[in-house]
Amino acid sequence: MIQRLITKVSRWPATALFSLLLTFALVMPDTARADLGAAARSVPSAELVGKGRMTYLGFKVFDAELYAPGGSYRPSTPFALKLTYLRNFKGKDITSSSVKEIKRQGGVSQQQLDSWTKQMQSIFPNVSSGQSIIGVRTAKGSTIFYLGNRKLGSINDAAFTNKFFSIWLGNSTRNPQLRAKLVGGGS
Repeated sequence: MIQRLITKVSRWPATALFSLLLTFALVMPDTARADLGAAARSVPSAELVGKGRMTYLGFKVFDAELYAPGGSYRPSTPFALKLTYLRNFKGKDITSSSVKEIKRQGGVSQQQLDSWTKQMQSIFPNVSSGQSIIGVRTAKGSTIFYLGNRKLGSINDAAFTNKFFSIWLGNSTRNPQLRAKLVGGGS
């Protein structure tokens, strides 16, 4: 049956075959665009680089997915990190955990940390299991946060962007196994 279909398709004129392929391309969803929603506009040609699950003391915390242009992650170019929470969390706890990990990395003044804490407190909402927060590293080095398709806010500080995403993607992350799954062998 498949052989007959291939034979029939191979007899089609090139324009008909091109039209059919174009129709499929337009109808088929761009999964990266669908998965990233509005955040996809900030990451051109976004493709999944890698994904993994964060657990803590045996509890599932979130599923993480990293998207980058052409599926190739470079920390100095746009990318998106999507965290789909597997438990309910308060926004203040997400902020507190982020601040703790940024502080652990070192190299941040208390003034910077205080400023970033206030900004994150105004951005991070309470999340329910199944909801996703997407953090985007823009071409200019700032960070934009989304809850699904809704923009939550941004922090226009390249130092914050570097420290924040290093929580998961940096060489000194607390979870090198998750980092390896996200960035693969390329970084």
